[in-house]
Amino acid sequence: MGRRTQELGRFTDVALLVLISLAEGQKHGYRMINDIEEFSGTALEPGTLYGALMRLEKRGWIEAVESSERRKPYQITESGRAALHEQLATLRRIEQAGTSRVVWGPA
Repeated sequence: MGRRTQELGRFTDVALLVLISLAEGQKHGYRMINDIEEFSGTALEPGTLYGALMRLEKRGWIEAVESSERRKPYQITESGRAALHEQLATLRRIEQAGTSRVVWGPA
């Protein structure tokens, strides 16, 4: 694990899904829940999502956007986009290593 990856800490699945959702543009919580379920097949409970939003906002990876609406939209920050990019690169390396080591078909 590289120094930069260690600085990022471990990603939770929910954090990764939220960052992926926000990478395409700002969204409020309900819209994120629907988007995440659509692209990943993962159904998040509101409490799970809002806990992740609070942790990501505390890390500076997302931020709330000023809005006159009742729903509070969030957007990914530049540091959040960099963290997402790095995590996706790490997942690609893991996938390549796993694929090269797995024997496909009957054992």
